[in-house]
Amino acid sequence: MSTFQLSRSIRKEKASKGTVFPSQITNEHESLIMVKKLFATSISCITYLRGLFPESSYGERHLDDLSLKILREDKKCPGSLHIIKWIQGCFHALEKKYLHMAVLLLYTNPKEPENVTEIYQFKFKYTKEGATMDFDSTSTSFESGTNSEDIKKASVLLIRKLYVLMQNLGPLPNDVILTMKLHYYKEVTPHDYQPPGFKEEVNSHLLLFEGEPVNLQVGLVSTGFHSMKVKVTTEASRVSDLENNLFLENSTTEIVHQGLDCDEEEEECNNQMQRMNFVYSQQSSESSRKKKKVSEPVKNFISNSK
Repeated sequence: MSTFQLSRSIRKEKASKGTVFPSQITNEHESLIMVKKLFATSISCITYLRGLFPESSYGERHLDDLSLKILREDKKCPGSLHIIKWIQGCFHALEKKYLHMAVLLLYTNPKEPENVTEIYQFKFKYTKEGATMDFDSTSTSFESGTNSEDIKKASVLLIRKLYVLMQNLGPLPNDVILTMKLHYYKEVTPHDYQPPGFKEEVNSHLLLFEGEPVNLQVGLVSTGFHSMKVKVTTEASRVSDLENNLFLENSTTEIVHQGLDCDEEEEECNNQMQRMNFVYSQQSSESSRKKKKVSEPVKNFISNSK
């Protein structure tokens, strides 16, 4: 299912509450639809609440008591078309079970794309070991088999947490530039594979984080066939109004320095913190040597909507 079809199908559904996600997940196909919608809804939430696109670039859907803004094709806003193509490329890689991680990066200087100001990580796994929902919160945790109702509750909670986080973050700099990096499972991904809208990353830069970074844990949802984990890295000063530590992985002055494509186990074992700029190299860790194939968009997007 393409992103355009996804947006249209969501808008065509009845306006009854709770219809954004599938009512049941009994097989891998239904799970794939669920993960696609959860990913697209998350990206839509981020771009809308960070003020990256105009109101005309979104359709409206309702999920419980949440009013969701879903990205749609807006010919008056080329940037939204870029993002939709990126999401469609991610869908293609998800269908083939190649995609390990999609990373949405924001930076401000077109001459220095390695100096990032905000990072959104979406990490994917493919499994048939049973569903678990772990939101890295002492007060919220779901564990079950392939219970569709629990999966829906977990997905709604992830979106709620993402909305709360986006609404409490301080503003971005003006004229930010968006790009997306796709990391793959090297063992199964053909060397020449590139999803629609992406090309092979040629210039592998070190990423330097502007200012003081903070690592925020949003959540993880597993259906028994797929799992998606969401993390956000932003400037510490932008979370000064966040009244609780619901999202904080460490403190506002510490961040795991292993690199973007570390697995949770590796992060735990290599619990190295630093109070300096966040730096990573795609070739610096064992994890990236295993999954070093990276794609980047054919064209990036500059937001000047502020």
